[in-house]
Amino acid sequence: MDHWLNMTAADLGRGIAAGEIDPVDLTRTYLDAIDAHPMRDRIYTVVTHDRAMAEARAASERAKLGLRLSPLDGVPISWKDLFDSAGVATESGSDLLKGRVPDHDALVLRTATQMGLVCLGKTHMSELAFSGLGLNPVKQTPPCINDSEAAPGGSSSGAGASVAFNLAACGIGSDTGGSVRIPSAWNDLVGLKTTAGRISLEGVVPLCLKFDTVGPLARSVEDAALMLGALEGHEGPDLRGASLQGKRFASLQTVALDDVRDIPQQAHDAALQRLQDAGAEIVPLEVPELAEAMELSPILFTSEAYGLWKDAVEAAPHLMFDRILERFRSGAQFTAADYVAAWARLERCRGAWDRAVAGFDGVLLPTAPILPPNVERLLTDDAYYVTENLLALRNTRIGNLMGVCGLSLPTGTPSCGLQILCPPDTEEALLRVGVAVEKALA
Repeated sequence: MDHWLNMTAADLGRGIAAGEIDPVDLTRTYLDAIDAHPMRDRIYTVVTHDRAMAEARAASERAKLGLRLSPLDGVPISWKDLFDSAGVATESGSDLLKGRVPDHDALVLRTATQMGLVCLGKTHMSELAFSGLGLNPVKQTPPCINDSEAAPGGSSSGAGASVAFNLAACGIGSDTGGSVRIPSAWNDLVGLKTTAGRISLEGVVPLCLKFDTVGPLARSVEDAALMLGALEGHEGPDLRGASLQGKRFASLQTVALDDVRDIPQQAHDAALQRLQDAGAEIVPLEVPELAEAMELSPILFTSEAYGLWKDAVEAAPHLMFDRILERFRSGAQFTAADYVAAWARLERCRGAWDRAVAGFDGVLLPTAPILPPNVERLLTDDAYYVTENLLALRNTRIGNLMGVCGLSLPTGTPSCGLQILCPPDTEEALLRVGVAVEKALA
């Protein structure tokens, strides 16, 4: 049964449908693996044994009766610790919310449960989701699959670790500036950033409501597609027949390739070559307005984050990691007029982006320009922390600022991802492109 732990969620679902895997045995196998793992407490905030087994027993009975609710009915997954779960602490990685126990599940968790997904528990994350590094000295810093001394990527750090270390078939995270895609890239997973507003945020602890999104960290594009369906209450998009033949991609030059370190650059170049070898056309693209949009980031993200959290932060600032506290407080320097003006400018930049990328099947860029940074050095070297923190989310933030959907795929080089961006609300097309790219990169 241990071989179930590294199977894709889709294959587990097919095994359940064929009567080869019992959801009860599968869930017990995952729970035993979690309980025995030496880094369990660095990955999970809480393991919901009773809930998981109750949901697995119900899924097992449905499977025997031929009444499965979805292709993933009976598959065990993890949830980032900002999704409310009834009767279980949901603290968003922060002691500001210590002891917070909601009465109801988040809407997206309820929906996934109604589609038969089994909830294994809640995973650690960056404090209040406000860092792409995954470093959290207040709670726990989960491990990175490729480097035991490196940061795992955040803020969905535990979500990524739960899948990478075979302690969940899929992890559900959130992405405000790259928080699904960075831990996916650094842990060699597939990460889907959905379009803002597509999946409900009801019962999700917020950071920046205009940018917050929900998405899966998975082992394959097929898993990500099926999870998108489960999170929305349907079966997911049809990926059959996807091909790169005749596909035309933009290779983003503006901002995305600045200061890319050698290994991520080499991985990116090799990935683009493999896509070309598979029949894709790749065209270099400059979008000058993107640089202007990136300069608006401090106003847009920190103003909203501080506006939402000011009272809680200032009531107990001593409970916070000083770097995160500093980032929240930086939002206080901007006025309401600054914020409104920045959004007006961003909308103009989005229009320029839409015109520039029209006619392409996707925009390609490295998911991250850096490899996972060293945790000890992040804690002791101020200049290193500033540099790595700024670069970690630099490329993924492009997708959030432009209001699009995005997918990070492993390139085959450890901790190096290839990012694909597509227009808003075109996740189905993005995932079809993604599964074709996945085959070319395999």
